[in-house]
Amino acid sequence: MKAKHTRREFISKTTLATIGIPLLGSTLLSCIEENKTQTEVSNLTDKKLKILILGGTSYLGPHQVAYAIGRGHSVSIFTRGKTKPKLHKEAFKKVEHLIGDREDNLTALENRKWDVVIDNSGRKVQWAKDTANLLKDNVGMYMYTSSTGVYYPYLNNSISTKTPLVLSLPTGITDDEKYEHEYGIMKANSELEAMKVFGKDRFVAIRPTYMLGPGDRTDRFLHWPLRLSKGGEILVPGKKEDLVQYVDVRDVAEWFIRLAENNQAGTYNGVGPKAEQTMLDFVKEASKAFDKSYSFTLVDDYDFLKENNIYYQIPWVMPDEKHYGSARIQNTNAINNGLTFRPLKDTIIDTYNWWNSNIIDLERKEKYETNKNALIAKEKELLTQWSQLVKG
Repeated sequence: MKAKHTRREFISKTTLATIGIPLLGSTLLSCIEENKTQTEVSNLTDKKLKILILGGTSYLGPHQVAYAIGRGHSVSIFTRGKTKPKLHKEAFKKVEHLIGDREDNLTALENRKWDVVIDNSGRKVQWAKDTANLLKDNVGMYMYTSSTGVYYPYLNNSISTKTPLVLSLPTGITDDEKYEHEYGIMKANSELEAMKVFGKDRFVAIRPTYMLGPGDRTDRFLHWPLRLSKGGEILVPGKKEDLVQYVDVRDVAEWFIRLAENNQAGTYNGVGPKAEQTMLDFVKEASKAFDKSYSFTLVDDYDFLKENNIYYQIPWVMPDEKHYGSARIQNTNAINNGLTFRPLKDTIIDTYNWWNSNIIDLERKEKYETNKNALIAKEKELLTQWSQLVKG
């Protein structure tokens, strides 16, 4: 079915005007990012750590690197040397770059000591097992970047870190259901392998929900900064009670470092916002980022949305049976252990400025902004159809 194909494309991408504020060039944006980091970490920690990040050049990593360096820690990153960071370039000048491959070459990690390792690049269970075994006697704490995908299918409204995980593929599922299961199963088993080696007292698993903000390679959240920057009538998908959950990537990145500083072992859901929020409330709050006039039209007919290929518009995901709880994941434990949230309007503005800077190449911008299947391109037509449908 076409619907399943669309959701599959979405999952694979998560593993892409005129405005009321000035555009920022790449140099200015970089300066602002560096200044923000310095401001946020002005109170340097007394505890200086040696931190190893597996990965570190993609989405979450650069924000972790900048925050850690700003707080006086020393950082090493282990990568294949193929991805060059485009954010926080100044911070990366102070980083030790180790080259290897988690598939078959961990030599650069041998006979080295660190206080903590942050595993951002775990895409195979064997990788977590191999690195954990190699580092167990030379690293104090293992921190694994997991995902709320470990809870799929999201069948209820009380999902917490105590919810049983699906560790193997169930029988009797479709190919598309298998596709959704596999990522979460990989993450869950990777957590368990690393924890088995390091023990609960030396292990941290952070399970983020959809991370938003500068540096996102998926472009899954861009619709809202771009569309809200234009003002006017905004199509909002979903019913009035549909909830959303999301978190700024920088809030997660900085939280990792503070947990390491405090030697706080445990498993946490990296989920925001702090209080329950509906999709309509999200859009209204996000619109405060721009000095524009808006009206919001809630399109609450799931059949209509499906017919027009709208199954998600991050942070909104259609809450069908197996996704009902995806925006109802408990985050009290995370908040009690230091997870904080910056204002949504900051996430919107910073994502918008990042997208419109020279950091993003023209080919990528053009591919996204000329996509005729994107909601931003067909919104006007859909609003007309919806108006006619409502009028009967």
